[in-house]
Amino acid sequence: MDDRPVGAIGKGFLILLGVEDEDTEELTDKMMDKICKLRIFEDENGKTNLSLADVGGEILMVSQFTLYADCRKGNRPSFVKAGAPDRAEKLYEHAMARCRQNGFRVEHGEFGAMMKISLINSGPFTLMLDSRTLFG
Repeated sequence: MDDRPVGAIGKGFLILLGVEDEDTEELTDKMMDKICKLRIFEDENGKTNLSLADVGGEILMVSQFTLYADCRKGNRPSFVKAGAPDRAEKLYEHAMARCRQNGFRVEHGEFGAMMKISLINSGPFTLMLDSRTLFG
């Protein structure tokens, strides 16, 4: 693992994207559209009322299969629900393309690589969006 920068953004979203075998391009489009429209940035009154577009934000997207870890049995996580790498990479690429279609600059990590990720979270938001609960 080297320390060369691959992707970097200013204000915006760090998206850790987990893909499941049952995910589709249509579902990916819905998820990315939802993310791009979330109003979680503060307006002039301190209310979380502004979207990524409203603040001129950018996206850093990183593939993260470990989000599908099942830790219910034993002490070693199972990743059987995580999407197969070839399919997951296609949906990861599709997700980035959809965000670009929505007008955003998108930087990314390297699919399947070990990466060091730095985040300055000017919170309060760290959200987990699950397509099964949003659209299921």
